[in-house]
Amino acid sequence: MANGPPTRNLMRIVFDNFLKSLRPRQMKGDFVGEDYFGNKYYEIPADPSVGRRRASRWFEPTAKEAYDQEITAEWEAWLRGRRKEPPTEQELLKNLAIMKMKERNAAELEAKYSKTKDTAALEQKKTGMGSFPQYDEYEIMPGKGKHEK
Repeated sequence: MANGPPTRNLMRIVFDNFLKSLRPRQMKGDFVGEDYFGNKYYEIPADPSVGRRRASRWFEPTAKEAYDQEITAEWEAWLRGRRKEPPTEQELLKNLAIMKMKERNAAELEAKYSKTKDTAALEQKKTGMGSFPQYDEYEIMPGKGKHEK
């Protein structure tokens, strides 16, 4: 019987998996790059032999615990797996230059086409009962005529 096929001990497998779940996850990944905001990006490559089918990707913001910080579209696409390769420095600089050019053009158009607004010509906001629409078929006050006050 010692040379027979190995048997599966279900309780042993469950116990081993439970112990593995208590171990801390590997959070040391390979440094991939940095954006112009100062965020650092990391990756743990996929390794199907240990059950990791997809690469784990994350970033460290410049201000710790500020995970709502803005990130560039290129890095965001890489984090979500929409692109395989991380963005290059040249690509980031080119897109930053395009973004700045669009901001300048928008400011020039705003300055060129903005007109001074006449505040007296603007409609004054009505308050109280005058702010509600009035229809001829409805009474304004219950029990009185249609437009009696």
